[in-house]
Amino acid sequence: MQMTFCPLYSGSSGNASLVVYRDTRILVDCGKSGIQIDEAMRFVGEKAADLDAILVTHEHHDHVAGIGVMARRYNIPIYATHETWNAMPSGIGRIPDGLKREFVIGEDFYIRNLGIDSFRISHDAADPCAFRLWGGNHSVSIVTDLGYMSEKVKSSVSGSNLILLESNYDPDLLHANEHYRYALKQRIEGRRGHLSNQDCARCLTEFIETGCSNFVIGHLSGENNTPDLAYRTNATQLELEGVRIGKDVKLAVAWRDRVGDVYSID
Repeated sequence: MQMTFCPLYSGSSGNASLVVYRDTRILVDCGKSGIQIDEAMRFVGEKAADLDAILVTHEHHDHVAGIGVMARRYNIPIYATHETWNAMPSGIGRIPDGLKREFVIGEDFYIRNLGIDSFRISHDAADPCAFRLWGGNHSVSIVTDLGYMSEKVKSSVSGSNLILLESNYDPDLLHANEHYRYALKQRIEGRRGHLSNQDCARCLTEFIETGCSNFVIGHLSGENNTPDLAYRTNATQLELEGVRIGKDVKLAVAWRDRVGDVYSID
């Protein structure tokens, strides 16, 4: 049975990823408006009203902006950890008590036909995590907003059929950015910040050794990165390691400002 994955949006201005297996549809994060999510779902031939759940990685605005609207409009359950619920911004609005679900990081659970693995990541949020979603023998991992790749994250992601991995910034662009304070630059580069293009490339080479061959790089910064630069940095490093793009592995970029490609996992 085929699993499909689509990064509806991925970037510092909003994140939402769709995973479909059989008749189960789950959104990981919902950092765009309800209208934008509705339109994105229709663009890929799906309906937001058919979503079975929204999983929340952490409480930052670019990951939760639309959860309140989606919950109230379509009666969609929202899953987050207890600490993340307590840290939610008031701007999401009221979420009916019956739709507020809690999970504990590291304790697997199911939502209809999809199994959910969660694992802790290092980020400046209350209780941040990443997810690996299972459907039959297939799995997709969505790993963004982490300051470094821990051994726990590596082992949790290894062997996934497809990985969406953060490639947030280019160090040279970040250092030259006159709009960012020094403290903000330190936060982005720190252990609770984000992965750079170079960090991402190093991780990809390690994941290839575990059997992963489909990669989507995402959560690009709008000011400190470009899709072309992120792709070239990652592709160049893989080629230096003797990996042939398009033959040994597939590499693509998830877009900040428009719906990404739909990936089928057979």
